[in-house]
Amino acid sequence: MAESIEVVATGRRKEARARVRIKPGTGKVVVNGRPMDEYLAREVLVMMANQPFEATGNVGKYDVRASCDGGGVAGQAGALRLGIARALLKIDESYRAPLRHAGLLTRDAREVERKKYGRPGARKRFQFSKR
Repeated sequence: MAESIEVVATGRRKEARARVRIKPGTGKVVVNGRPMDEYLAREVLVMMANQPFEATGNVGKYDVRASCDGGGVAGQAGALRLGIARALLKIDESYRAPLRHAGLLTRDAREVERKKYGRPGARKRFQFSKR
């Protein structure tokens, strides 16, 4: 693939979606028009979103522009991580092994369980009274 072309990929986690555009650059990551560390706020989430770069040894080599919507901040960070991993894979297929080994190409399929009728939540029950 040509180096100057921008690669687009999508990541999803819970109810969150991230559309990720990646191109060679200086390592600047912008999410919804704001720097990633400002947007994600928590250091753990920033580290999580940077995992694909660390796994492939590409820290500071690519610029990322991402558009996230839906869910919460943690879900968006997970979606961003998957989107970046998929974009890196499009750039170079040899990244598949390290990304797969780190578990970054698997979509986390866990979703919130629906609330059931006659109960206060999905599984919680009202207090039982014998008399």
